[in-house]
Amino acid sequence: MSVSVNQPLSTSASEIRHDWALDEVNALFAMPFNDLLFKAQCVHRAHFDPNYVQVSTLLSIKTGACPEDCKYCPQSARYDTGLEKERLMEIEKVIQRAREAKSAGSTRFCMGAAWRNPKERDMPYVTDMVREVKKLGLETCMTLGMLTRDQAIALKQAGLDYYNHNLDTSPEFYGDIITTRTYQDRLNTLDAVREAGMNVCSGGIVGMGETGSDRSGLLMQLANLEHHPESVPINMLVKVKGTPMENVEDLDYFEFIRTIAVARIMMPKSFVRLSAGREAMNEQMQAMCFMAGANSIFYGCKLLTTSNPDTHEDVMLFKKLGINAKQTREYSDEAHQAALLEEIQSTEAPYSAEAPHNAEAPHNAEAPHNAEAPHSAEAPHNAELFYDATQKKPETVAG
Repeated sequence: MSVSVNQPLSTSASEIRHDWALDEVNALFAMPFNDLLFKAQCVHRAHFDPNYVQVSTLLSIKTGACPEDCKYCPQSARYDTGLEKERLMEIEKVIQRAREAKSAGSTRFCMGAAWRNPKERDMPYVTDMVREVKKLGLETCMTLGMLTRDQAIALKQAGLDYYNHNLDTSPEFYGDIITTRTYQDRLNTLDAVREAGMNVCSGGIVGMGETGSDRSGLLMQLANLEHHPESVPINMLVKVKGTPMENVEDLDYFEFIRTIAVARIMMPKSFVRLSAGREAMNEQMQAMCFMAGANSIFYGCKLLTTSNPDTHEDVMLFKKLGINAKQTREYSDEAHQAALLEEIQSTEAPYSAEAPHNAEAPHNAEAPHNAEAPHSAEAPHNAELFYDATQKKPETVAG
């Protein structure tokens, strides 16, 4: 099947469809590169301001020791990646990070916890986090693993705007990446989130050794959901030493840009997020991704445990491209250094040896957990910033 660049946008190029066939998606990927980008840009302009990029900040509120076996993930307890475990961060620290994110220009604050699924004892804490972040005027997003229907409803009632749960790859390739959770488990969580009335954030990871048809299959699964995800993160695998994918062959960058463009064409009204892997992309490649229809990124130096460009680098790129001219502002090096100094001073107390790390690990962040995050001896963690999830909650904690 051929796809013409001259096909009218009033028909299949811009309408919302949920009946994509694999040969149609493969045909989009096979288009001449310039034709594909032109079509994607036309679809993008039909639904979005081409010079606006939605900005989010992602915070790992609970890190490491995941019982699952995702081959890309340094947070899995099955792999030795040097990642230290951390318990659930206290609400006050989360709110501090949310304030910093808002001041840097973020409009959405995403929180990722390293769990296969949240336990009931943890739900009061995460719902309180949602309520407090909402008070700051930020959109809220969480990724906590699989959810039951009741947990999804509780998060919605707390005010959660988005829930992230990635499909990761095609159904056919999925079993080569993960064996401890089924594809249907992921779809069931998306159903619970949608039924609770929340927005869905779901995408995947490319560059894991999948075929082109697997990339088509991933996008087909997302686009053929009853409702397209409001946010679609496209992650480039960040290879981490100690994981089974540390030596996988790199994906060609043009193929990654094609994936962004095809996602934009298939899901015209969704925000397509340029997610993990941006640190390895130069400015020109990122600009091509924006041209291809990406209109969402994360600010900040880390995506859970994965490296990410610093905020000031993104602001400078936005200025060069004329993106978010009214929303972003540049921060001086002096202000950045002052913020770092304040952070170091606020964590002067040494990490308590009597409070060992205790975790289980997130899995479905909008960016995959592919990076080591060793703790610096110069900035010790403060034990007061975490609570022991194995202990009974204080009576004063809101339910």
